[in-house]
Amino acid sequence: MKLQAEKIELAKLLLNTNNPRIIQSIRQIFKKESADFLDDLNSDQIAEIKKASLEIKEGEIIDYEPFMAKHR
Repeated sequence: MKLQAEKIELAKLLLNTNNPRIIQSIRQIFKKESADFLDDLNSDQIAEIKKASLEIKEGEIIDYEPFMAKHR
């Protein structure tokens, strides 16, 4: 089935349900899909990402090829 037709069919099913569990389940799916990946990381991982971001902003970067050449 084409995507647009599938979306229409799902919308019809949602509009016709009176089951709050189904509605809540669908809401949770959308929340999970739109959640920031940082929510799944621990504080050490977030700190490393922030540190790397700051290093990039300050120009503390190394091009990929020269870096890899040193480690091959």
